[in-house]
Amino acid sequence: MTGPPPNKKRVIVVGAGASGMSACHALSLCPDKFDVTLYDKQCSLGGSATSYQLPDPAKYGSQYINDGVQGASPVFHNTFKVFESVLGFKAQEVGLQISFGKGKDTFWSNVFPSELVDRFSDDIKKFGKTLRTIKRFEVFFAVIPVHRMLRLFGFSDDFGERMVYPLVALFFGTGNDTKHISSAILERVFLDPSMRLFEYSEDSLLASVPTMMAFPELARVYAAWRDEVSKNGNIRVETSREVTEIQRGTREARKAGGNILVTSRKVDKDGKPLATGDEEARTEVYDDLILACDADTILKVLGKGTSWRERKVLGSVTYKWDITSTHNDVEYMERHYQMTYDAKYNADRHDDKSKESFAFAEKNWKPLYLIKMYDDDPALIEMSFDLTNYQPQFGGVPATGPNEGGARSESSAPPTERQGPQGRQGDSQEASLSKPAPRSEGSSEQPPLSDHVFQTIFLNRDLSDKWTKDEIRADKVILEKWWKQQSHRWTHYAYVVPWLWAINGKNHTQFCGGWTLVNMHEVAIVSGYAAAYALGAPYPFQDDKECSRLFYLYNALSHLGFSNIKKALTG
Repeated sequence: MTGPPPNKKRVIVVGAGASGMSACHALSLCPDKFDVTLYDKQCSLGGSATSYQLPDPAKYGSQYINDGVQGASPVFHNTFKVFESVLGFKAQEVGLQISFGKGKDTFWSNVFPSELVDRFSDDIKKFGKTLRTIKRFEVFFAVIPVHRMLRLFGFSDDFGERMVYPLVALFFGTGNDTKHISSAILERVFLDPSMRLFEYSEDSLLASVPTMMAFPELARVYAAWRDEVSKNGNIRVETSREVTEIQRGTREARKAGGNILVTSRKVDKDGKPLATGDEEARTEVYDDLILACDADTILKVLGKGTSWRERKVLGSVTYKWDITSTHNDVEYMERHYQMTYDAKYNADRHDDKSKESFAFAEKNWKPLYLIKMYDDDPALIEMSFDLTNYQPQFGGVPATGPNEGGARSESSAPPTERQGPQGRQGDSQEASLSKPAPRSEGSSEQPPLSDHVFQTIFLNRDLSDKWTKDEIRADKVILEKWWKQQSHRWTHYAYVVPWLWAINGKNHTQFCGGWTLVNMHEVAIVSGYAAAYALGAPYPFQDDKECSRLFYLYNALSHLGFSNIKKALTG
């Protein structure tokens, strides 16, 4: 244990995802006030925002995929401010095309009107009015699950199962808890100016091909972010280090000259502790603590030192385990999803607008998101991405994004944290910069469907008896990976979100992460900035009205900063 740096507050940040990195970013701006250590158990930065080295770049048309986080809504202003203004990376615009269901009775898309859309036309129109009602009485609807809300407003079960639930699952995963998601969150993803994911259409529920932003290579982004937060010399970042115990306010901590005692150990790439070496274990003293990890991990490391308030709040966060299969099995995809345009699904419409939609779909339909409903319970789903259609590198866009606005060169921030085909960390600089295919940047040319890279997510391990994962040919599987997904059940907005102010700042501890509100990259970043702000660090984008709106609202909610509400609402 070392003594305190003179006139500096010693801060430990646990977790190097979006929230931990944004907290460190803010703290790095005050090198004279803070001395910061960032630990993460994983061998790579980014949390869920990771990249993966493809085993056959020549076949698939790309060196890598982003395998945990794909992209975001254009209104995620803090995310893109970091990516573009701070780090010099650009996200790529992509049209959000979806394919839900398979067969005339269940299929629909936002790209062209199908028979199912016509069947639910009255419900779709009423849904817009319902969203506005929920917004008006948001506090009340925050604790009403979606399935009860639909019944309250007289929607049919079929409309919920075929159209509403798949939309909710699309962006939240939710471990197949979709029916139980808070109605207020559903409204937010349609209407909130800082969190909107969908654009409502009274004709098709979703606007025809709204814009999404696909991320540049996330391994490069987070490697560059590490460089950025470290450049002032007051942030020390260490991966493959697991925090095993945290003591707060104990006699031992005070005797060591601080408030927080952190015990950690070095682990290998699989998370197993190293048996030998000077770095295997250490105990350090700090003044303040930022916990930027999931609620279960927080409860584990705090152990007996967890307060009763913390146990109540953190213990109310629900997680589900999902498994993602990244594969190249087009036969599986065609068996379970509608992959190509078929005129037999067209609605019986003959107006000019519909004819234009049909003509556009015939030439340009390339769904990014695909949903399969289980026949015995359509409220439960399986979801897939066509990564070749979604991620811009398959179309020849560099890993740093389009070459605009001073984007970093290919040689900067090499992907030292990109996982290799067998889980190896990193690849050679030469390999990472080589071109997998002779296509030019911006080219629309893509591999044939048989060479596309797909990602299928099987939700909620407790429902694994419904999974069809074994139908994916073993020789077509590129990567399988388990994910711990936060459930956005209504209980989260009754027992967690309204009470974060009661635990934030107590025992020299700040909490941040997507679990504190909504599991979105944007919320995670804002929560990290809010945690650092509570310790006295500046919010770096306070002069940007689009960014600061969500920051001040979040800070008011989670840190009881009521004065921030007026700032957020007045801009």
